[in-house]
Amino acid sequence: MIPKLESSAVTDSDASFFGYVPMQRWVSQLVLSVLPPVSFLILTAVVWEAMARSLRTMLVPGLSEIALEVKRVAVTEGAFLQIGLTLERIILGCSLAFLVSLVVGIAAGRNRLFESFLRPGIILGLTIPGLVWALLCVIWFGVSWRSPVVALGLGVAPALTVNVIQAVRAVDYSLIEMAHIFRIRPVDRILHLWLPAMAPFLLSGLRLGFSLAWKVIVLVEIFGMSSGVGYQLNQEFSEQNVAGVLAWTIIFGAVMGVIEYGLLQIVERRVTRWRRVATI
Repeated sequence: MIPKLESSAVTDSDASFFGYVPMQRWVSQLVLSVLPPVSFLILTAVVWEAMARSLRTMLVPGLSEIALEVKRVAVTEGAFLQIGLTLERIILGCSLAFLVSLVVGIAAGRNRLFESFLRPGIILGLTIPGLVWALLCVIWFGVSWRSPVVALGLGVAPALTVNVIQAVRAVDYSLIEMAHIFRIRPVDRILHLWLPAMAPFLLSGLRLGFSLAWKVIVLVEIFGMSSGVGYQLNQEFSEQNVAGVLAWTIIFGAVMGVIEYGLLQIVERRVTRWRRVATI
């Protein structure tokens, strides 16, 4: 008598052989990564439109008016040139803040005494508003590229330093001791031990730095620059154009969304692919 084959086993093997299972997994991952943020944006748009129709005021423009302003800004006013200038300043300022926080944070994470010495400065830096750094840097450096870069460095570095300290503390010290016992080269320790363990904290700190940098750079460009997104927002504000303010905010938010989903998340998945993820 011929034994009956299990249909599920044959189906799974055939699907795995022909590539259907990876395709299904890819589709499910795409749905899980795209559907929630798209749903949030749709819900936000619906709530805003309902609020605009109920209030019937120029202070809360409808979606159609905002869409017209987005088109006007993108086509006639060189929005992407202004966004490029703002992004350039953000990248320079965040790079400065990241380098400083990396050096200081690693030293503070490895040395409790140095962390205690540094803690008042970190707390003070976290509590000072970005407006203060913007005004001081405009006074110190005037209308130049140094004003936004230094203001961003001063405004973002304290938060990034906290992330780096937590990253250093999260490294398994048994692995550090093992690397010391087996006399692993310092370069290999950095590449295969410290950086993989610190990567999630550094990436989250990078996201935090970009979000803080956007808030600081707008203030610097409003008070001390003649270009950039902040300057354009100030121009729309002076004309009491709420739809124009929202249009610039939406365009730059879309650019930041592309950076988040098109760059940072891809880098995060690639860098942290070695980490085990629970499947139950």
